[in-house]
Amino acid sequence: MGQPAERASRQAAEPELPPGQRLQRGWPVTHYGPVPKFRPERWEFRVFGATADGEKQCWTHEEFSALPYATVVADLHCVTKFSMLGAEWGGVPARTLLELAPPAPEATHVMVWAEYGFSSNLRMADFAAEGTIFATHKGGELLTAEHGFPLRLVVPHLYAWKGPKWVRGVEYMTADRRGFWEERGYHNVGDPWREQRYSYQEEPGDGPEL
Repeated sequence: MGQPAERASRQAAEPELPPGQRLQRGWPVTHYGPVPKFRPERWEFRVFGATADGEKQCWTHEEFSALPYATVVADLHCVTKFSMLGAEWGGVPARTLLELAPPAPEATHVMVWAEYGFSSNLRMADFAAEGTIFATHKGGELLTAEHGFPLRLVVPHLYAWKGPKWVRGVEYMTADRRGFWEERGYHNVGDPWREQRYSYQEEPGDGPEL
C-alpha cells in the first residue's frame, strides 16, 4: 500500500539535507580566532602561483568591487551539522577570476588564503564549479564583519569550512596540499553528501600524496 496522501505531500515538501545535517533557520556565527578589522586602503586581493603568464594579479578593494556582479541561490552546509538552505549570495563568481587571471594548464588545485594566514585547499574543479562565488552580499545585503565582510568564498557543494571568511587571495597549485583545517584532522575534500568530515575517512586519492 502507498503512503497516505497527506504524509507523502509533507515529505515531498521537506528539504533534502545531507546526512547528519539539521535545518537551520537563522545564520549562526562560527569562526576560529578574532574578527579582523577591515582597512579598505590596505586591502588587496591577489591571484598568484601557477598562473598562465607566471605573473601575480592584484585588485584593490575598489577595483574588486567593480568586477562583474552575479547572484547564486545556494545552500550552506556547516560541518558542525547545521544547513542553511536557499540563500541568495551576491558577488564575483570564481569562474570570473579564472577568466581574468587564468591558471597554467598544469594547475590542479587552489589554496584560498584569508586573514591571519588562514587557508583552505580545493580541487580546481570544485573552485571552478558554477555555484562557487566570492560573496560580498547575502540576501541583497552586505555581509557583516562576523560573517566574512568584505569577502568570503561560498562553495555550496562542499562543507562551509572550504569557503573561508575574510578572503584575501587565491594561489594556483600544481599539486595538492592541505589547508588550515585539513592539517588539523578535517577531510581533504569535504563533500557533505558523502559526509566527508574527518581525515580518517579519506580514501586513496582524496588527499595529497605523501
